[in-house]
Amino acid sequence: MSSITADDLSAPTAVPADSDIGPLEQQHLQHANYRAVAGGTEVTRTHWHIATANALGWGFDGMDGVIFALITPMVIKEFSLSLPEYRSGMQIALFVGIAGLYFWPWLADRFGRRTLLAVNIALFSLLMPVAAMSPTFTIFVIARSVLFFALNGEWSLGSMLVAETWPARLRGRVISITRSAWCLGASLAGAITGLVAANFGWRIAVLVPGVIALLAIYVRSSCPESPYWVRAQDRKRRISETLARGGTVSDDDRVWFGKAKSVGIRQVFMPDVLPATLVALSVACASTCIYGTVGAWMPLYLATEKHWSTAEYSLFYVFYGLCGFVGLCVVGWLIDRIGRRRTFIVALIEGAIFMTLWVYSESHVMLWAFGLAWCLGFLGFWGPATTLTAEIFPTRIRGAANGVVWAIAYLVGFVLFPFVTIALQQHTGSFALAFLCIPVLMIAMAIGVFLFVPEHSGKELNEIIE
Repeated sequence: MSSITADDLSAPTAVPADSDIGPLEQQHLQHANYRAVAGGTEVTRTHWHIATANALGWGFDGMDGVIFALITPMVIKEFSLSLPEYRSGMQIALFVGIAGLYFWPWLADRFGRRTLLAVNIALFSLLMPVAAMSPTFTIFVIARSVLFFALNGEWSLGSMLVAETWPARLRGRVISITRSAWCLGASLAGAITGLVAANFGWRIAVLVPGVIALLAIYVRSSCPESPYWVRAQDRKRRISETLARGGTVSDDDRVWFGKAKSVGIRQVFMPDVLPATLVALSVACASTCIYGTVGAWMPLYLATEKHWSTAEYSLFYVFYGLCGFVGLCVVGWLIDRIGRRRTFIVALIEGAIFMTLWVYSESHVMLWAFGLAWCLGFLGFWGPATTLTAEIFPTRIRGAANGVVWAIAYLVGFVLFPFVTIALQQHTGSFALAFLCIPVLMIAMAIGVFLFVPEHSGKELNEIIE
């Protein structure tokens, strides 16, 4: 699947010990794991360690989202909720989670990527049991809200760290393939729900990911800091100290410093960054609208309209995740071979075709066949989507920009768009029309990618935008 060879595991080229190395980088260079990613273009064990950490984050994100989706019918039943009541509770949690989407990447621009990755997973492992023990729906919503806040943004941190450490020739491939761990997490969630929730209740099922997540804390905490971030901090400090003592700096440094010292929402919409922001926003908003319907309502759709049992739709989710894993791995292989845009478009069209056939299927066999077929493109397109948002912004605001883009996208796709989904369901008495919106959005997205998304394959991050 990958062209990485044994030669890629050799030691990286040493970083020259010259005056350009700032004091912060000199500190980090004392550590072998930082030196392994700080110079040269060879792949080392530390690169694989970073990729594993990112994959673990995606895996737990998949477990979290899918388990809470799969237990939706059980939660609604236990707390005697109407569908609009449950939707409103989850939207409250999403609003809180959206704040986390911006908060964590924004914080990463100030304090670095590595520490926050470990903190996210630690909070996740602590908060899952709190959600599991909720005695009322109100407390369940509060626990879910805090859990969303803690977990949201962690995968963007992991993707940024991969983008800022792996060689450009492999960057898209690694981000996409580590993204496929979400699918394995989703499959595991299906297995947990089918085996645990069906026999012992949804509360026990929710406890399981929290226990497993404890294993990831060590892996995350041992990742090195991003050299891009470290060098940006040193550059900022050098320019600041030079100006403070009345010295002169180059025009490039002066312009860069003027932007870098004001990191926040405003910068994301400045003229030099705005084109990248609009492209990323269009991709992210379409992605969340597309996924939001499936992620939130497919278990209920299969249970109420296709008359599948909890055990059957949980089993479907196991294979749904496995097919998505295959799709993302294939996309990851293609993304650096034939380019981001072509791979993006192929995945979207494949998913749109089979999603349409799935919605119109009544045969039990066809529901399984077309359902697993649309998983390939439906989950596969997230590889180029997250690669794009991880690499399209300058280092000085990469975290904040990712936070702004995905926060807006979550607001559109997971808070506002569900009103459309529920309105269609209430008006027609079925989720079928809502699910048919998905292929329409995917085709529209493919057209947008063809017309407006730039090709970044093989480019160093500073070549894309400075």
